[in-house]
Amino acid sequence: MRIQNTRVSVQVPATSANLGPGFDTLGMALDLCDELSVEATTGAVEIEVSGEGAGAVPTGEEHLVVRALRRGLDHAGAPQTGLRLQAANRIPHGRGLGSSAAATVAGLLLARGMLSDPQALDDRAVLQLATEFEGHPDNAAPALLGGAVLSWMQGGRARAATLTRAEGVLAPVVLLPRATLSTHRARGLLSEQVPHGDAVFNAGRAALLVHALAGAPELLLEATEDRLHQEQRAPGMPESVELMRVLRREGHPAVVSGAGPSVLVLSGRRGELAPLVRRFVTDPSAWRIAEVPVREIPSAPVVG
Repeated sequence: MRIQNTRVSVQVPATSANLGPGFDTLGMALDLCDELSVEATTGAVEIEVSGEGAGAVPTGEEHLVVRALRRGLDHAGAPQTGLRLQAANRIPHGRGLGSSAAATVAGLLLARGMLSDPQALDDRAVLQLATEFEGHPDNAAPALLGGAVLSWMQGGRARAATLTRAEGVLAPVVLLPRATLSTHRARGLLSEQVPHGDAVFNAGRAALLVHALAGAPELLLEATEDRLHQEQRAPGMPESVELMRVLRREGHPAVVSGAGPSVLVLSGRRGELAPLVRRFVTDPSAWRIAEVPVREIPSAPVVG
């Protein structure tokens, strides 16, 4: 395998995982993208970051995009090279919107674009390698495939399927706090075991959510109920969980986005939600509300 293309770019979207009951299995791509480009060089790694993470993320070999890109080249049996990476980041970090999954998928897709045979790093390989970085495929799958996605592990292999959705079922609104929360800390708040009744409840709600997305929007509120992870994470993000409760009491299908602390309303309007935020959060100026459409198209590298 050889490197054929020395200039490659890619856009990779933010994602929201879990969607309430689908813990580590359901996810959705949002039309808020990081834009990255790479040039193969004969020198050392050079990284220029603008937007989210500028001045905070690593700027050498330890940068997540670089690590993923090199893993992709190794997987394909291609030689390593010097890299000049430019990253224009729009996905907020530490907010439960899949920034690390986006970086990982971006690096792997940049590697694909460089290869003389891109099929050596096809979607199945990218999903598998990204899952090895992430630990689970629920963010990586929609970041790669777009839309709403169901992902699972078959043995040690990551699998994913894009869900069929009826027109107009989803109108996502993201409520983004200034505060951050690491995924590691959020997962540390979860119990190793759950009651059998709670597991049954979530299995039923996850199935109901798939049905609601396919054409029963009136069921979204019930379908996004959860007993496995959101309330358990309240000590790490009390205001986010309380805001989610308030929104749900008002009839909005609100969930914690991924590991939080952002809150996602699967179908809503900014104008309806803003007054509730102003009434129920301590500092409304610390929250940003944005209507963010579903990102439908798959992520793919562009050569040149």
